[in-house]
This record gives sequence, C-alpha cells and structure tokens, in this order.
Amino acid sequence: MAKIENGRQSADSISIRTISTSHMDDESSLGSDSEINGFTNDRHTDKYGFIGGAQQYSEQSAQDVPPEVLRQREVKWLDMLSNWNKWMVKRHKKVRLRCQKGIPPSLRGRAWLYLSGGKVKREQNRWKFEELDSQAGDPKELDVIEKDLHRQFPFHEMFVSRGGHGQQDLFRVLKAYTLYKPEEGYCQAQAPIAAVLLMHMPAEDAFWGLVQICEKYLPGYYSAGLEAIQLDGEIMYALTRRVSPLTYRHLEKQKIEPILYMTEWFMCVFSRTLPWASVLRVWDMFLCDGVKIIFRVGLVLLKCMLGTREKLKACQGQYETMELLRAIEPRYMQEGFLVREVLEVPVSERDIEREHHVQLKRWRKNRGELHCKSPPRMHGARAIMASEPPSRQDLRQNPTIIVKSLLPPPQPTPQLKKGEKKGKKKGSMKKTPPVTEIPNPYNLPGDPQLPLRDPLPQPTLRDSPVQTPLVNDTPLPNTPKDSPLPQQPALNDQPALNDQPALNDQPALNDQPALNDQPALNDQPALNDQPALNDQPALNDQPALNDQPVLNDQSLLKDSPLQKSTQSLSSTEADHQDTYL
Repeated sequence: MAKIENGRQSADSISIRTISTSHMDDESSLGSDSEINGFTNDRHTDKYGFIGGAQQYSEQSAQDVPPEVLRQREVKWLDMLSNWNKWMVKRHKKVRLRCQKGIPPSLRGRAWLYLSGGKVKREQNRWKFEELDSQAGDPKELDVIEKDLHRQFPFHEMFVSRGGHGQQDLFRVLKAYTLYKPEEGYCQAQAPIAAVLLMHMPAEDAFWGLVQICEKYLPGYYSAGLEAIQLDGEIMYALTRRVSPLTYRHLEKQKIEPILYMTEWFMCVFSRTLPWASVLRVWDMFLCDGVKIIFRVGLVLLKCMLGTREKLKACQGQYETMELLRAIEPRYMQEGFLVREVLEVPVSERDIEREHHVQLKRWRKNRGELHCKSPPRMHGARAIMASEPPSRQDLRQNPTIIVKSLLPPPQPTPQLKKGEKKGKKKGSMKKTPPVTEIPNPYNLPGDPQLPLRDPLPQPTLRDSPVQTPLVNDTPLPNTPKDSPLPQQPALNDQPALNDQPALNDQPALNDQPALNDQPALNDQPALNDQPALNDQPALNDQPALNDQPVLNDQSLLKDSPLQKSTQSLSSTEADHQDTYL
C-alpha cells in the first residue's frame, strides 16, 4: 500500500495527470486546478480541500461542531476582532481559551493574521509586497523554489495543478521573502508553512504571516546551518527527561539525536505529520501561545509511542525506533485526544527559556559562538503585540468587498480656519415653534366671552330608552346591562368650583330648565350662600362632599327610571326642550 501523508504520496501510487493549459479555451467551465488536472470524474474532496483520500485520517479525527455552537463562536470571534487591542490587553486568557477550543473555519485566516501580528505588519508596510513581487529575484533561489512547488500538498485542489493559481501564489510569496530577507534566503521548510497560510488567506497576507513566523515565532530556524533548530533539539531532549524519563533513557541508550526525528516536526509545525484537523488545531494554539505548543506536541507523541515498556519491547534497535516515530499511530494524532494531552503537558515559556539559557551556555562551551545571531523569540501573540504596539489604524478592518452606494455622498463639513476656535454661537440653539394658545371653554365671569360652537343636541331623559343612574357605582335594579350610562365626573377629577361655570359641564344654572318634574334649580341654595372653600377641608382642591347636591335627594330616585322610559311623549314641547350636558 502506498504511504500517504499530508498531501505527500509515493511515486509508485497515483500519478498526477496534467493537461497543458494552452489547449484550453479561456471560456472553459473548468475552474479549479483539480478540474484542469482531470479530477472531475468520481473525485472525492473532503471539507479541507484534499482530493482522493490524501487525508485518510482527517475525516475520522475531526470533531464535528454543531452548527448553532459554530455560529455562537463566530459571533464571539467577530467581536474580538473588532476590538482586538482591548481583548489582547485585558482579556488575553479568554482569547487563549477560545483558541484552544478551535477558531471557526470561516474566520481562521483573519484570526491567524491578527494573532501573528501580520495585520499590523502589513498596515505598517503598505505596498511593500507589491514592490517585492514586481522585482525579478535571484535566479538561483527561483530555480530551487520552482522545483519545490509541486511537492507542497500535491493532492490539495489548490496546488494540484502545475502552474495553477495556488502554485503561482506560492511562488510569489516565497520569492518575495527571499527579496525581503536576502541574508537568510530560501529554505525548503518554508514552502509548507506558506502553503498552509495560502489555504486560508490571500498572497499578501500569507507573506506577512510567513514573515512573522520566521522572525518572531521561530527565529533562526531557516537560516544557514540550522543552528536554532539544533539548539531547540537539545531543549527538547532535556524536557523529555523531565516529562517521560522512560522515553529519555531509551533514546539515550539507542543514541538517537533529537535532530533525527524532530526537524520536520518543528520546522514545518507538524503540517506534514498530523491529520489536517489536528494540524489546524495545533496552529490555532501555536499562533496564540508560541513555540511551547510545538514542544508540547512533540513531547506527547514521544510519550505515547515510547512511554511504556510494552512499546519499547517492539523497538530494540535504532532503526526500529526511528520507524516507529515515522509512523505514529492514528489514535494518538486524533484531534480531541491530542489537544487534551497537549494542554496537560507541564511545560511553560519560563521552562523553555530557562532550558534555552542552559543549552546555549553548553553550546558555547563545546562549539563556540553561534554563527547566525537571531532575534529573541516571542512566545505568542501577546508578546508580539507588546513588542510592537499597534495603532488603532493598524487594527482597523478593511472591507474585502466594496460596493458602490447609490446614495449621494455626504456633504463635507466646513473646516475651521487656523486660530478659529470651535464653540457654540450665541443663540445657535434651535428655537422652539411658538405654542398656540388654546382658549379655555370654561370662562370665568371676568373673562371675555368666546364664540361658542353649535352644540350637538344631546338626548334628554325622555328621549333615551333607559337611563341607569349610578348610586355609589351600583346600577339600579331591573335595568339592562348594555344601556348607556350617564357619565358622572369623578370626585378627584372634577375641577374646582371657581373654575366651573356649572355642574356636570352644563350651562348656567339659571338658564337650565327642569328635568322631569325635578325641583327647579333656582330653589336650591345659591352657590354664593355656601360657606367659603377656605373654611372646609379640601379634598384635592375640591369642595367637601357634604356641600355637593346628593343624588339621593333628587327626585330622580323617587320615580323609577324604568316607568319614565315607558311613558309616551304626549306633548310636542318636550321635543323642543334642549338640554346641553
């Protein structure tokens, strides 16, 4: 069976069929590179873009996140990216926790760019990538880059075509880096790093992400001599003795140097070792917390493969041990298991830095000074952000799709001249419109008379079929429920007597005719004969209840309203009696 890795397959298995693009019409419907190379029939592409089962372990190791949980995580990440400076300074632990849970696929490229500091680097060096891309480059470096293009994930639909858009962007990124760092040049391990970034972001963003990884996360890894990776190998060896003593003694017995098994792990950040679902989770944590994640993953794999005596019995020699480390069991690379074990490894940034000083001192004692002096390593996104504080403009999110609005452009605000202070002018406040006075319909005797509108005729008691007077809010017996009730004004809501010309909004008392054999209002004591209001205890500025005419004293209650409603109107005088209520 052919050996399959992350996009790498032996030459005796499936060969990539290429079709010359010169024979294809520009208007052909074949859009992706996989279609150009003949993978249109019976092809199976997984959700990561790999064709033909090149990632046979990814489907099994991937953890399916429910859609509603994924939507919630996207909303949280959008909020963090909109306020990135505040989250990194004040709530970095929450950012780390969300990176450990996994960045949503739709926002992974943008989050990686923010975590690595590539967003700030791009804003501070505008048009730098276009300038480097327009230059020719070193022919020797370009020849080496062209030879490595087809080796980077050849079964991913982005890089499957020779000369396709994926390989063209990969060539542009790697060429621009050789021009950006001519003293370092091109290293073959940079190609898979750039390819992983290109799967999630455009070429310019991938370039600045590669710059940050090579300068901040893994400084000196890709320089001549590979001294930095050898020094980290010694750190790895010392940490193994503390985390898994049994594994350390076996490696020491077999005389297996760390550089033999951890070079590809560290330099490619496990992109050519683990299933793709696990690769993405490792990268999420790596770009947040730095190189300690790579050390932890390496220690977990060593402990799982060589940490028990049963496993050590199967690899008695150096060759068997190396073969075991090259073919790690899939269950140890599963996404959920690997992330859980990585988070439990007791290795921190301080442990790595302490061991780094010890191994650097030993290196200088045995081999002399380092030939390539690399800048200090940054442990994660927070350290990178602290070393280069970004401005608000650097973290501003630019829209990827610009739509022209049909609305007219806003009018520009007038600019103040020099020396002119901005202040409010006197009387610049908006004047409120004048309030039109509404005449009071209830005039006092001293107020001028207002023309009265023609009042609508109100039905008299004889005209109404049934009247239901209320006494203490209780209808009289033998009255229908739906009969209209005469509205009595509430005691608390009545205006003062001085403000009312008559009771119950009626015209003057002297002008009102008697109602149904009621005693004339003239026989009632005049208002002027009542005691003054000041001598009575006022209830909400109203006269006392004892001074108001009581309904029970009126003749309305003596005669049954039901009998009056049944009487016929005998005289025509009742038709001309108008009572205005």
